[in-house]
Amino acid sequence: MTEEGGKGQGMKLLGILDVQNTPCARESLLYGAGGSLAAGLLHFLATSRVRRSYDVGAAGFILTTLGSWFYCRYNRAKLRIQQRIIQEGMKNKVIYEGTKLDPTQKKTED
Repeated sequence: MTEEGGKGQGMKLLGILDVQNTPCARESLLYGAGGSLAAGLLHFLATSRVRRSYDVGAAGFILTTLGSWFYCRYNRAKLRIQQRIIQEGMKNKVIYEGTKLDPTQKKTED
């Protein structure tokens, strides 16, 4: 599926969330599906109650998806902050290199 501009259109979940272009969305949904399957199947094997196992599976999907979403977004934000600090330091290194304001220069008392 391509648009006239040649740019591919991503899969939209419920017409709202563009899964392909939204960071962490695809991984979170996949983890949620796995968590749902595991929770529902384990509950069914333990209790043999079909309806309750379905409810546990749905709850497992929601909890696993949201948990992995927030964890991934938190780590991405942390990484962006670290990158910004490193870029600022590199910029300052280039600006102050060779001047008396260079923090790497040893200060000698004359």
